[in-house]
Amino acid sequence: MLSIGSLARRTGTKVQTIRYYEQIGLMPAAHRTAGGQRRFRDADLDRLAFIRHARQMGFTLEAIRELLDLADNPDRSCAEVDTIAQRQLRHIEARIVRLEALRSELRRMLAECAQDTVADCRVLEVLRDHSECLTDHGSDMP
Repeated sequence: MLSIGSLARRTGTKVQTIRYYEQIGLMPAAHRTAGGQRRFRDADLDRLAFIRHARQMGFTLEAIRELLDLADNPDRSCAEVDTIAQRQLRHIEARIVRLEALRSELRRMLAECAQDTVADCRVLEVLRDHSECLTDHGSDMP
């Protein structure tokens, strides 16, 4: 059995993040000692490593919940997992398109910069002009 500190160190996850995952049900409720300290099993270590890797791949907590539910029910169709992964791929591809547009805009702003005074700064001018905003996706960026 692992303490929460040991689990955190072994997975590179903050203690408060582990508590949060437990609170929202991604991690099962930890076993408790008589003194109330959390104790985790190897299965919890594997589950947390899965969550952490999925987060690194950009999956939302809800998508991770879906994946964990599928993993906990191995007789279900793998097609459901593929659907979730395809959805994530579409999100990543959309983010890449937005990031490439931002890169192009920043390059253009810098190329047009005369590097004179702040009063004539093209970068600041473009940032002030909301009509030149690249995103109409309803968010500030990924």
